[in-house]
Amino acid sequence: MEMCTIGARALGELQMQKGSDAMITIYDWFGYSVPIRERYRLIREAGFDGVLMWWSEDFGRGEEYRDAPQLAREAGLIIENIHAPIRDEHRLWDDDPIGEALVERYLQCVADCAAYEIPTMVVHLPSDSHPHTPLGLDRVRRIAELAERLGVNVALENLRNFNNLSYVLEQVDSPRVGFCYDSGHHDTNYPDKAPLAMYGPRLMALHLHDNNGSQAQHGLPLDGTIDWPATMRAVAATGYTGATALEPMNWDYEALTPQAFLHRAYEHAQRLDVLRRSATHA
Repeated sequence: MEMCTIGARALGELQMQKGSDAMITIYDWFGYSVPIRERYRLIREAGFDGVLMWWSEDFGRGEEYRDAPQLAREAGLIIENIHAPIRDEHRLWDDDPIGEALVERYLQCVADCAAYEIPTMVVHLPSDSHPHTPLGLDRVRRIAELAERLGVNVALENLRNFNNLSYVLEQVDSPRVGFCYDSGHHDTNYPDKAPLAMYGPRLMALHLHDNNGSQAQHGLPLDGTIDWPATMRAVAATGYTGATALEPMNWDYEALTPQAFLHRAYEHAQRLDVLRRSATHA
């Protein structure tokens, strides 16, 4: 499939120009009713280098979500990763048609990453109230095998799933299966754990947001309760060279225009990036 303008090769070029740890990206579906082409123009004008994409028709994206890579690239944005659908995510371990359909959906996401020149997909493992099973582990290995064949990273995100996440990372020794660190979920669900210290060498993606406001999550960093100097020191200590990537929503920011929200998000991301780079060079 031929995709225009900035693809995986240009991502590498941009990283060489700026230094990969200076890149700043944002989740593209951050709220507001804005046409997708305009959304990407606003993200780029705010200063962001790239986007994280939701990869399904859910959350109002519609069937046109597959057009998003080309539209983002036309706006001058790189695509850092896609987020796999979360519908039925807890059924990955189950020996039934829903569980099998789910793993097929994830396999298609891996194939889509290769086709659209997107380096990484982010996946939710089931929560710890759904303990892992041998069948589920075999399914993750199937995903890993395809990811290795196609050269795609599969980043498993921390939510309420620390036991399942730890088990899979320990059992699936694949260079293409790693970890997506979500700051808000870490702070809320298991603040006594240190996933970045434990799995830092396998870090493949970041979801940085704060815990605050009516939803108690997905606020702009530095607006809530997370200790950001400590968090960015922990990120820096892993040696991760990917982007400083935000995953905020406009919950409790509705009084801001989309432009104002994005500019505030970029300013806060820059402050995180300074904390990260300062820790790296300390």
